[in-house]
Amino acid sequence: MFNKMKAWAKSLKRQIFILYYACKDERVPWYAKVFTACIVAYAFSPVDLIPDFIPILGYLDDVILLPLGIMFALKMIPKGVLSDCEVKAEELMQKGKPRNWVGGSIIILIWIVITVWAVMKIYPLFS
Repeated sequence: MFNKMKAWAKSLKRQIFILYYACKDERVPWYAKVFTACIVAYAFSPVDLIPDFIPILGYLDDVILLPLGIMFALKMIPKGVLSDCEVKAEELMQKGKPRNWVGGSIIILIWIVITVWAVMKIYPLFS
């Protein structure tokens, strides 16, 4: 079972790299590029939208939402583009993943806004 999970995770990583190259390809429709770019940015982000330390929900995005997003993005991209990107993805997997500080910054900003909002709502209750 552990080997199955490990193979699944490696396959997921490979698919993310394929999407990384696909969102840069001019043959991909604009709506697919936007969706794919969001999935890739989230996957490469150093921060999760739902932090992993939150029980059960913390891994929900990693186990359910991210694979679903990858599946939908792969269906939006033309087959010819996918085959070209698969070759590039294999090379990239040898080197390591790129960093997306913009995506990470956006997620951090979302958490800051949520925290400020929560403090503004809770603080008056204690005054």
